[in-house]
Amino acid sequence: MNILMNAWSYFATNILQQPAWMIGLIVLLGYVLLKKPWYDVLGGTIKAVVGYMILAVGSGGLVSNFRPVLVGLKDRFNLDAMVIDPYFGQNAVTAGVEEVFGKSFSQVMMLLLIAFIVNILLVRFSKLTKLRALFTTGHVQVQQASTAYWLILFALPALASSNNNTAILIVMALVLGCYWAVGSNLTIKPTQELTDGAGFCLAHQQMFAVALFSWIAEKMGKGKDGKKESKKLEDLELPGFMSMFNENMVCTALLMILFFGAILLLLGRDYLVEAGFLGEKASFLFYILTTCLNFAVYLAILQLGVRTFVTELTNSFQGIANKLLPGSVPGVDCAVSYGFGSPNAVPIGFLAGAVGQFLAIGALILLKSPVLVIAGFVPVFFDNATIAVYANNKGGLKAAIILPFISGLCQVFGSAIIASWVGMAAYGGYLGMWDWAVVWPVFTVVMKYLSYVGLALVVVVLLAIPQIQYRKDKEGYFLMTEDYEAYKELKAKKG
Repeated sequence: MNILMNAWSYFATNILQQPAWMIGLIVLLGYVLLKKPWYDVLGGTIKAVVGYMILAVGSGGLVSNFRPVLVGLKDRFNLDAMVIDPYFGQNAVTAGVEEVFGKSFSQVMMLLLIAFIVNILLVRFSKLTKLRALFTTGHVQVQQASTAYWLILFALPALASSNNNTAILIVMALVLGCYWAVGSNLTIKPTQELTDGAGFCLAHQQMFAVALFSWIAEKMGKGKDGKKESKKLEDLELPGFMSMFNENMVCTALLMILFFGAILLLLGRDYLVEAGFLGEKASFLFYILTTCLNFAVYLAILQLGVRTFVTELTNSFQGIANKLLPGSVPGVDCAVSYGFGSPNAVPIGFLAGAVGQFLAIGALILLKSPVLVIAGFVPVFFDNATIAVYANNKGGLKAAIILPFISGLCQVFGSAIIASWVGMAAYGGYLGMWDWAVVWPVFTVVMKYLSYVGLALVVVVLLAIPQIQYRKDKEGYFLMTEDYEAYKELKAKKG
């Protein structure tokens, strides 16, 4: 038993929690199952791993670039509050779960394993469950398993007092595994339509948001006649000097200079020097310009990483889909979507979401909320930029602005309510992304007040969602992932 646990621990630490190697393993397995020559297997695996590493450099750069602003707003204005960010949320669970519930954080990794097995089984029996998506984003799974562990223990105190850890983890894994399978499955249709059948879906923190807002955006994009669609960002022809906003790098750079430049000016040179972000003899002007332009740099790096590994992943996954999980698609990081649709949707969605978050934070301050929220970069950027990419594809510019703004409000208000109620706010952080500020609070309320009946109800409702999706389009449902060109022909015939 110890050998198995050590092997799992090694795999979880070095592969499952390292998305580049997890993606590499999937590509390797897929090409082997396709019986590709060894040099194609090796080359494809390396390309996939390197591509994801490039994406990680872009994502990490965006997060680190925002750090002076995040730290500055907290220090300069004495804002001591809960940070809504996946890593702060994970740290809060690490710090408080033993103190509050008397449980060890080490159980989170076992929860992750069992929930992942639940996801695999649900997809393996897709003809019965109608689920087609395998959640492969390991670092996100760790963050979500951590928060789910806390929320379920809070909602079901009998679990917290039980000494049967195996039973506890199985009960939790049913909910979490169903959420992973159903949530990522919900993003298949909007993602296939966005990418013209690229063969992947999202496995991240805003899966229900993408499905919901894509549906709303489609309604927003139609005129009174029910047919006319709003102009998308890429269709806009900007006059005169505004035409420079058609170029993604220029648009991102200028918007960041206006947005972050103003915040850095507000923080002031003295603070930035004292905090170690700016050298004493360095130019404040060029520090601002460099910091803001770096957003365009890291976004370009991120998009390069997407282009590098997505082709390998989708091609190789056919081996897994054909041999092990028929009709399935891999669920990947939300940043992969930024390589499709309008690149300008990314900064516009980020800014709209940021405005929503900051207005919500201002409202909490005015209302003298017992929990003050500090915006984390990961929710404000990755949730809202992703929503904007999908919203623009379905509903155009109006949807790409309004829906991320609404998302920003939901992230702050929802996180403040749930983190305060369950006690995570006292430990300085909460996951804070859309599904965990809106969907999981609903799960928690249902389980808290209906106990195990509530837990069963959550699982039943989740498993009913793909059944409803299937009944709405029986002919095209599985065809969408198995042969997208044939699916498009079918939809065209139906008009």
